Amino acid sequence: MTLTTTASAAQRFSGLSDDEQQILDQADHFARNELYPLSKRMDDEEWWPAEAFPKIGATGYFGVPVPERYGGIGLDLFASGLVVQAFARWNHALALSWVAHENLCLYNIYRNADEQQRERYLPGLCSGRQVGALGLTEPGAGSDALGSMRTTATRDGDDYLLNGTKIYITNGAVADTLLVYAKTDKDRGAKGISAFIVEKGFAGFKVAQKLTKMGFRGSQTAELVFEDCRVPAANLVGGEDQGVKVVMSGLDLERAMVAPLCLGIAERALQLAIDYARTRQQFGRPISDFQMIRGKLADMYVWIESMRVFTYQALRAANDLEIGGGGRGDIHMITAASVMFAAETMNKVLNEAVQIHGGAGYIWESEVNRLYRSIKLLEIGAGTTEIRKVIISDELLRR
Repeated sequence: MTLTTTASAAQRFSGLSDDEQQILDQADHFARNELYPLSKRMDDEEWWPAEAFPKIGATGYFGVPVPERYGGIGLDLFASGLVVQAFARWNHALALSWVAHENLCLYNIYRNADEQQRERYLPGLCSGRQVGALGLTEPGAGSDALGSMRTTATRDGDDYLLNGTKIYITNGAVADTLLVYAKTDKDRGAKGISAFIVEKGFAGFKVAQKLTKMGFRGSQTAELVFEDCRVPAANLVGGEDQGVKVVMSGLDLERAMVAPLCLGIAERALQLAIDYARTRQQFGRPISDFQMIRGKLADMYVWIESMRVFTYQALRAANDLEIGGGGRGDIHMITAASVMFAAETMNKVLNEAVQIHGGAGYIWESEVNRLYRSIKLLEIGAGTTEIRKVIISDELLRR
């Protein structure tokens, strides 16, 4: 990659081209002006701003790696990562919902669906008029999402009948279009799973409850129930019993996208800590004068820049992941490592940011507190830290 001589030292260090830097800066400007004003009410009330997704879509921030003929922008996965990084700086709850919609649902459908399915569902998802979600995790399944899956899909003429429950589904309470996994052959275990596109209006589908969370409040999380939910066979994605390929490829891409979400949150936390250290007076001086506070800020900067390099390199590695690829090999290990490092490092950054704020950081209403309450989810979602370590060690020992 060649950078122009006008690039700053920070841009050169990040490895971003001028075009990539512009994508990040423009997304940051949009998020600061349009999404940040929504963030406090979302956290206070677990409120979902219904107007946000159509506005995001109209501005061109959905379908980033999807061709224009389906309503997308035609860029790449790396550009998507820059968008979610910028969004996470200003409204991390909407950034999480963006990932569930853009990466887990929309992009998964684009990568794995047939042409008719793409033409039917992608334009509405790219425009933001339709909200997307992914239905994988079930009660009692957790990290063993595939092996313990109990949701079934039974062929009935031109339809499948889905029966089961999904839980902790981001966007589940507001989703119009869902990519749902179910077992079509119970005897084959994980190799008997299929993927289906489910619309919220299908008979037999309902939102059982909206879940109230500690962090990422306002990003709607729900339990979903399927009771003889009739899904047209035409909505089967990738072929019967082929869902594991969709799942594993999608999980690697999800991990690559969660890392920049962590990066954006950490960047915002550092800026809040700097601003507070400059203005907070103790012993007649701003606390930024004190060596220990300066040491914390320096540590946070180094951690974040380390996150940035790891995150961007993992995104570039995942950028051209082939259809059906992932779930094995170097990319499986790299994406697991990137999100593990990003989530654990973000935890350290936020811990110091709250410490710098002192009592003010412990108050629920403060912005840094809002960010602090988000960190644990990203050490759990898309495979826990423990599962990420299993993936990495398995790949290392397989060599």
